[in-house]
Order: sequence, then C-alpha cells, then structure tokens
Amino acid sequence: MRVRRRSFGDFVKAFLAFLVLLVLVVGVPLALATQIGWPLPDGAPSLDWLQREITVQTFLHILTVIVWFAWAQFTACVLVEVKAALSGVGVPGRVPGSGPSQLLARQLVAALLLVGATAASLTPGLSQLGQSLEGNQKPSVAAAQQTPGLFAQQQEQAAATAGALAEQAGQAGQAAARADGGSSAAHGDTKYYRIQPPEGRHHDSLWEVAERHLGDGRRYKEIFELNKDRVQPDGSRLSEASLIRPGWIMEMPGDARGGELVEMPDEAPNVSEQVQQQISDYARTGDHAHQGSGGGDAQVSLPEQRPAPTPANPVTPATPVPGTGQERATPAAGQAEHSFGLPEALLAAPLLAAGLLGALGRRRRQAMWQSALGAVGGRRGMEPPTPTGDAQDVQDALLVGADPEGVRLLDRSLRGLSASLAAESRPLPVVYAAWMSGNGDLHLQLAQPAGKPPTPWQQGQDQTFWMLARADAERYEDAETAAPYPGLVSLGTMDDSRLLLNLEAVPGIVSLGGAEADRAAVFASVAAELATNGWSDRMTITLVGFGDDLTPLAPNRIRHLDGFEDLFETMSAETRQRRGALGAAGHDSVLTGRTGPAQHTRWAPHLVLLAAQPSDDDALRLAELAADAGRLGIGYLVGTQGTDLPGAAWEMEITGEGRLLAPLLGLELDAQMLPAAQRRAVVELFTDADPGSDPEGGPGRPANAPPFLVDISEQGRPAVYARLVGSYEIMGLDAPDGERSALLHEALALLLLHREGVHPRVLSSALWPRGVTADVRDALLERLRAWLGTDPDGTPRLATDATGRLTLAKSVVSDLDVLRSLYYEATQGRGVGSRQVRGRLLTDALVLVRGPLLADRPEGRYRWLTHEIVDAQLPLLVADTGLALSEFHLEKNRAEKAIEALNAALRTAPADERLWHELLRATHTTGDPGRLRALAADLVDRSGARGLPPRTEALLDELLPTWREGVSAAG
Repeated sequence: MRVRRRSFGDFVKAFLAFLVLLVLVVGVPLALATQIGWPLPDGAPSLDWLQREITVQTFLHILTVIVWFAWAQFTACVLVEVKAALSGVGVPGRVPGSGPSQLLARQLVAALLLVGATAASLTPGLSQLGQSLEGNQKPSVAAAQQTPGLFAQQQEQAAATAGALAEQAGQAGQAAARADGGSSAAHGDTKYYRIQPPEGRHHDSLWEVAERHLGDGRRYKEIFELNKDRVQPDGSRLSEASLIRPGWIMEMPGDARGGELVEMPDEAPNVSEQVQQQISDYARTGDHAHQGSGGGDAQVSLPEQRPAPTPANPVTPATPVPGTGQERATPAAGQAEHSFGLPEALLAAPLLAAGLLGALGRRRRQAMWQSALGAVGGRRGMEPPTPTGDAQDVQDALLVGADPEGVRLLDRSLRGLSASLAAESRPLPVVYAAWMSGNGDLHLQLAQPAGKPPTPWQQGQDQTFWMLARADAERYEDAETAAPYPGLVSLGTMDDSRLLLNLEAVPGIVSLGGAEADRAAVFASVAAELATNGWSDRMTITLVGFGDDLTPLAPNRIRHLDGFEDLFETMSAETRQRRGALGAAGHDSVLTGRTGPAQHTRWAPHLVLLAAQPSDDDALRLAELAADAGRLGIGYLVGTQGTDLPGAAWEMEITGEGRLLAPLLGLELDAQMLPAAQRRAVVELFTDADPGSDPEGGPGRPANAPPFLVDISEQGRPAVYARLVGSYEIMGLDAPDGERSALLHEALALLLLHREGVHPRVLSSALWPRGVTADVRDALLERLRAWLGTDPDGTPRLATDATGRLTLAKSVVSDLDVLRSLYYEATQGRGVGSRQVRGRLLTDALVLVRGPLLADRPEGRYRWLTHEIVDAQLPLLVADTGLALSEFHLEKNRAEKAIEALNAALRTAPADERLWHELLRATHTTGDPGRLRALAADLVDRSGARGLPPRTEALLDELLPTWREGVSAAG
C-alpha cells in the first residue's frame, strides 16, 4: 500500500473535526438545556391543553424537540462510527434514517482518528528501536490488517509507518551484528518464513515477502527458486510464483532480515512445537528441491501443453493457461506470414471477436425486424449498409478471429459447474481467473481450496485449480441457471494459453499503469468484451473518462459518466443497496445469490472502468468504496500513470510493446488490446446497423438497394446459375471431383452470398475453422478458379479486387440474387409505374422460393452461416414479396389469389406475424365466417401455451368477435 504522508493540513482538519464534534455532541445539548429549557409539558396533556392557542413559544418548543431528536440521531451515528473504527468489526452499522447525518459523522470521525492512529503507531516503533528484531513488525501490521471497512486505509497507513521504522531497526541490528564479527548466515543458520493467513482482504504474496525481507520485491524469483516443487506441510507443492497458501514454509536467501523470520536451529525454541516440526521436516526437502525433481505426484498436465522451450520465468503458469479457441486466435500454420491488411488486434482476440460478431448480428437482425414493422427509422429493407474502409477490414477481422465454439463451451462449462454445485447444495467458489489452453481445456484458479470439484471437473495441479477437459465440456448441455462468473474478461495470452481475469472477484481495485494510448486500448478491449460476451446474462458497465462513446455496442449494459463525483455518488448508492440486499437475503456474497432460487438482477455484476487517473483524495474515497466490492459483485479497473494508486489490490502495467505486466500476480502477458482506429471502426459497424441512429431515416426513404442487381431480361441469362433457396443446385458447370466437391460448393456459396467480395482469410477461416496451411488454401482457390472458368471474352469468373478480396463475375448468379432483383424492380423500379409489370415480377419472385436457404447442406459444414444474417433476410424478403403480391390481388378483389400468395410465403416465413394478419383480412373478404373461424383455430393451435400475440387478438376481435367462443368449444 502506497501511503500519503500526513501533512500539517491533516492535523488542522483533525483539530477542526474535534471542535465540530465537541460542538455538535456536547455544545448543542448544553445550549438547549440552558437557553430554552425542557420543551415538553410537565404532566400528561389534557383536552384543555390541546385546545390552547398556538403561539410563537409553541413553535419554538416543537423546533426544540426536533433538534433534540436530530442531536440524538447524530450522536448515535458518532458512537456507531467510533465503535466500528476502534473495535475493527468491519463496516459500520447503519443508523436507521440517518443518511447525511451518518455520512457527516463518518467524515468527522475519520479525520480525527486518521491522525490519531498515525501518531499512536509511532510509539511501538520508537520504543523498540535498537532492540531484538523479533516481533518488531508483525503486531503493527496485524493490527492494521484486522481493521477492515472505513478505517482500513488509515490503519494500513499506520502499519506502513511502523513497518518503515521496524526496517530501520532491522538495519541497525544487522550493522551491530556485523560489527560483532558475524551474522546468522555466516554461521550456517537457515532462515525460514511462514506464509501468514489473510487479514481482511490482504493476502500474502512472494513479492511482498521479498519486499519486506529482502528490500526488493523483484527478488521474489529467488524465493521461488529456493522452494519450487518442495513438499509443503499440507502435502502440496509450490509450482507457481503467484500461488502460495497460508501455513506454507519458505526458505529465504541468507541476507533476509525481519522479525517474521525464523532461523534454524537457533530460534526454533521461539516458535511452537508444531511449527518447529514443520520447519524441520521442510528443511530436509532442500536437497530434493535443488536436484530439480519434478514431483511425481504433482499435476503436470498444464506444463505439458506448453510449447518447448519455455522461457526461464517463474511467471509462466501463474495459473494454468488455457485459452479458448487459441487456434482461432492466431493464424493457422502458414498463414502467419502476413495478415492481408486485417487488424491483428482482433485476429488475436477470439473471445472478443466472437462477442462483437454475435452482438453485431443480433443488432442487424433487430434492425431488420424493426424496419419491417415500421417501428424505427422508416422502411430500410432487408439489406444493411455494406461497410467500407476500416469498418470493412474490422468486420473481416471479426469473421476470421472469432471463436464462437470456444465461447459456447466456456458458457456451458461454467453454467454446468454452477448447476452441479447447486445440486450438491455447495456454494460457488470464488474464482480469481480462468485459463483456456490451446487444446481447449479450461482451468479455474480459485481464491482458496474448495474441496473436490463435481464431476466431470477434476482437481488441477493443486487444490486451488479445477480443470475441465475439452472433451468433457463438449458433453455439457444448456443449463437453466444464472451465469456464475460473468465478470471474466480476457487480458491476454501467455505461452499457449489465454487468461480471463474475474474483475468482480478482485479484493479491491485493479490498477492499470502505462502510456495513455496503451491504457485506452486495454480499457476498450475490456469494455467491449464485457459488453458483448456470451458467458453472462446481465451486467452493468460504467465508463468514466473514455474519449470514445462505446454505448452503441450494448446500450442496455454500458453507461458513461462525466466525472468522479458522478461515479462516487452512483456507486455509493449502489454499494449501500447491495449490502442491504445481501443482508436481507441472508447471503454473504453475490455468488450465493446466483445459485439460489431467487436469481435477481441485483446479483448481476457492476464493473467500473475509470480510464482517467483520480486525484489522491478521490483515490482514497474510491479505495474506501471498493473495500468489500468483491463480495458485492462490483469490480473496479482504474487507470494510473504510475503504480502508486491507494487501495490497489492488484497492480498491472501495459508497456509500449503490448506486454501486460503484473509482478504481484506473477504474470507477463501478450496483452489483448483494441486500438483507437479499430475501436472507432467497431462502433461504426454497430451505429450503421441501428436504424434509429440513421439521420436520414424516415417513412418516405426508399429501402437500401441490393448489393448486386441482376439483369432480369432475356438478354441477361447468366453463364452459371446456382439455386441456394431450397436445395443447393448449380447449373452451367461440370461436377467437380468427388473428394473436393463439398469444399468447392461451400466456397462458391459463401462468395454468392457476399457479392461485395470476400477476404481470402475470411474464406479460409470459414472453410477450415480450426486453421489451414497456406498451400492448401491457395490450392483450393486455384481449383475454384479453374472450375468456374472464364467468360467468352476471357475474363475470369473469380477475380481479386483492389483490396485483395475475391469477387465473382456478373455472369455467376444465384436465385437469391434474382429474387432480390425481382422484388426491387417490382417495388422501386419498373413495377412502380406499371401495375401489370409489378404483378408479373412479384409472381416470378415468389415462384423462386422452394424452401429455406441451403436446405440440404451436410451436417458439420456451412458453420459460417451462424455469423450471417441471411437466415433472417430471406424470410423477411419472402414475406415482403408475399405481402406485396397479396396487396396487388386485393386491389382487384381477388381474395383467393391473395390467400394463395400469402400461404406460399408462409411456407418459408411461418413466424412472420404480418403474413397471418393479411391472411386473416383476405379470408375475411371472402365472406365465409366458417373459413375465418377455422383459420383462427389454426392460429390458436400454432401459438401453443404462449397464446396469440396481442395485436393478433385485437384483429380477430375486430374481424370475428365470436372467435373466442369457437376456440373454447374446440378445446
């Protein structure tokens, strides 16, 4: 904890706080008693007393009673705050109805006791100067750590002052020992340190041990090497620099100093017999440790997954590093030589890319439905704007880098774990991090051992790791349970694994240092993944100090605040609300609430990303606010230019080379970032997909034209014609070789659905989701060119445009292209001025519809369609065509023809409510109530338990008031 030294101003504030408390607690009652007297009647009031005239004195007595009550409430607040501060019982209790009174009391008591605690902490340090080092530091540190809540920061500052004096005393003692001719190390004594149990939210770490006893936290590697793989008292072994447990014994370098150390055998009598025996047993493992034994019973599955050779760095497996879909994050072998101009940041972020791609698809589908129903932005048609420039490159990078399968497995694995624990009536363990390995295994690093994991999970390299093999994860089905760890977010990769940090479980604040642009790129990546990830249900993300507005990514999740005061006001209220909700529900943390029967929005995480560095005072207020944020499901990630942020539990730094360093956690990652250019392009994609954000939107605006209009005249007959709507058929080409036919057909289908062009990386990632070498990819493209051939003028039917994207010649056409062109010509082209042409074009268009898109596609292929919106476009296009043709026939009172057109459209778009409404109206015009009643009964049967939509019920009430009676009789 970095400490701000007490200044003269602090003492002035403390003195003024004392005066204010004295006046309010003592002066107010004395003034009331001496100047006004007792305001209440001397005896029991009578009816005559109630009928007296109300005078000025009566009002004064009423006001006096109110002041007495206010004084009593404020005094109670002061007593509650003082008791909590001095007893160390945690967060002060809440005085009912106190509100501002308790806040004022808290600030006054804090200002007074802050200086008092600092001054008091000097006494033991000074009294022990020059004495034995034993116990110099420990009592003060323990006292500070045992006082959580409001005054934890002040007590920790007092502890730091005492610790500094103790270190001076230690140096003086060592100098005296050297002057007397020897040190313990010279005599061959070995020093040991026993890992201390957590105090409040503070956990011991090798970095802090090295900082206290070796003078430099970076020397933690020496301690790690001395104790690596040695058997600890609980039977486990030290294998990760960031993973130590209370009660473990650490052999220290010979120059270690400090009162918490035990020197063997000289100081053995100063510790308990149990600890003495543990140290003795541990000392006998020293030779074994230095021989480099691998520890036969230790879990070594994760290190075996790592490529060799690995750098000699204790940071490596600070947690098993599993990285979901790592093979999708990095280019396949042979593709890494260049990125074809696509943004590498998104190519290397598979979970982020999958989340953005899924959210973008949902946004575009929603926009199409809103447009179809005329709800937002006028009628835009089925074609979203085609991205260009940076937005197009970013969209291609999302398609290449996304790993939706990895997201699905992660989500199912975590929900399955939650369901299994709930079935066993076990709570969710606190998870600090998740690692997703290159082979797809998932490793969870727990805050503390939580027993045997439920099947099929296995214990990992020790009791704080739970591991799930990819094969077992694939057997999970969707579980009806709340997302247990929605705060997991990717920070980067190490070796062959991807780290997801659980921001909401951090015991305090996570600080991020580094240059402003690098910090902004990390913050944007974190915010974008949290806003769109697939392993959460609900979430609130509060952004402060962000230059770019990221709200379009997830308007229901992201909110921007202007400054720290707004943040503090908002989070103070939410922190109080969550504490009260947890207490009322009888839960100790949000994890308990997520596994219970009442899964409420209050258990959803709230993650705060503060990009701008707060001032010293604001940082202290924030540290107080975040003291118990971990159990409340609130996480704080705060940017700082240095590493001296008060209250930071975990400190990270992003370098200019894109390395994310966290020495206390033992991490050195290749950071996941979203630079400014890609950030703006991503926001542009989402903004363009939103019909409500189009400034040119309006009811009279025409729909977007299809990206490719076909010449539908007799002269426009194509050389190659593919049927995609229904079963897949190709006309005009010879059948390719049987072995490669499926790949060539799939590649052609992808190109036909993207007439604007397909990036080669997008094509290869679609056909080979798990990667492919460059020679295989290039060979396929050559076969595809040879198969498609050339036009009579020698022009290749598969070409490459100026941006390097693959495009098809106009002579290669699909029935979907023709369907779009026919509808466009009928509604916005030649059909607008000629009723006869319109009817013919719409009829021809509806005849092309033979079923769903690529109806007979083989299982396991065409998975890239999950990223497309064509599955939503086609039903809307068919429904619009059927509606237009129905309107055409009803203009001439040809109800049967209209009904025929609507039924044809319903075979492809059975869920389109507009078609059913028009079918009801067309049936009503036939004048046959029985036929209308039968159609109403069919609609009710189709709706099932959900019932009819309200608008459908209202239409039936208008057309057939007795339809409910018919339904009841049929039931």
